[in-house]
Amino acid sequence: MRIAMIGSGYVGLVSGACLADFGHAVTCVDKDPDKIAALEAGRMPIYEPGLDALVAENVRQGRLSFSTDLGPAVAGAEAVFIAVGTPSRRGDGFADLSYVYAAAKEIAGALTGSTVVVTKSTVPVGTGDEVERIIREARPDAEVSVASNPEFLREGAAIGDFKIPDRIVIGAEDDRAREVMQAVYRPLYLNHSPILFTGRRTAELTKYAANAFLATKITFINEIADLCERVGANVQEVARGIGLDNRIGRKFLHAGPGYGGSCFPKDTLALVKTAQDHGAPVRIVETVVSVNDQRKRAMARKVVAAAGGSVRGKTVALLGLTFKPDTDDMRDAPSLSIVAGLQDGGARVVAYDPEGIEQARPLLDGVAFAEDAYACATEADVLVIVTEWAAFRALDLARLKDLMRTPVLVDLRNIYAPSEAEKHGFRYVGVGVA
Repeated sequence: MRIAMIGSGYVGLVSGACLADFGHAVTCVDKDPDKIAALEAGRMPIYEPGLDALVAENVRQGRLSFSTDLGPAVAGAEAVFIAVGTPSRRGDGFADLSYVYAAAKEIAGALTGSTVVVTKSTVPVGTGDEVERIIREARPDAEVSVASNPEFLREGAAIGDFKIPDRIVIGAEDDRAREVMQAVYRPLYLNHSPILFTGRRTAELTKYAANAFLATKITFINEIADLCERVGANVQEVARGIGLDNRIGRKFLHAGPGYGGSCFPKDTLALVKTAQDHGAPVRIVETVVSVNDQRKRAMARKVVAAAGGSVRGKTVALLGLTFKPDTDDMRDAPSLSIVAGLQDGGARVVAYDPEGIEQARPLLDGVAFAEDAYACATEADVLVIVTEWAAFRALDLARLKDLMRTPVLVDLRNIYAPSEAEKHGFRYVGVGVA
């Protein structure tokens, strides 16, 4: 099957490469000529484990190509995916759909045969209706269907999530769209991946509801962590105690500095705005957004308290900057708020991240970047673990203590046991641990 993927960012590139790996002929389109040139040269615009090898192999096999020219890619394609960005709009937090609508208009001008246009971008309820209106207004003669196929990819595990998904949600309003989408995902039938066909609006809302629910779980356990610290309980044991209940589940119950990234912050805001516009406010999600924002700032205060109540003139070393491990994504990362709070308090901040430093540089003025974890900790008064990279899970604590000016470890991800850190001479401060 011939497929065009409009947008070669995180979602578009991963989806396009995986669909090509299924055997489809995929062209990924992007307006940025530098990005396309880099992809053609084998350089990935993002860090995602295994993506470079997957792209290289499918380019070599002739199934995956890249272009800045939308027309030839769309002409003759049986399915055209819209995978452009939908960032939060300034002012009200609603999803900026200008890129989606511009893509729809351009696609309309290039359609030739029977085509299914699929919205892969995360979009508010009713966006598919507007995409269809734009296309039909521009090309009333076109034989076209519009479907919704939201992505559920975790950064750092996106290839596995695409190839072995928990579910595939497809919002379609006619049989032609269902048939084409079944053909697109036919290779996954061998894995018995459940395909849920719904109406278009239901599929659009499913994506937002899923992310809002996961964000709520994270925020819930973070508030329980604060309570644990006050009453002398252990949040990790509480999380295990409730997570073993199959009705609750163990995932997304890891206390930490708050959620960030490309999805949860903007999707919760967009859901809040959509609900307000339709007169059905989602008060729980509104609270989740507020509590998460406050939590990121509170983490800086936690570090200041661990440093004795003041960081003025002191050096604070941060291990990890990205919002989660195995990605270079700095969007809405907790580290941004933590650094700002520490610098406001007069601290000198040194940081190290295995993959995120280049993305972090333009966002973190005044931060010194180290070449590894040990260089980062040298002469530091406080060492803070912000992101739970695997490289930080087995550090030589004795060596770190010798390098630091003051052996204080603030573990915002609870990857070390307090007893282990204290055995090596550290004053340990975790999250949700008395």
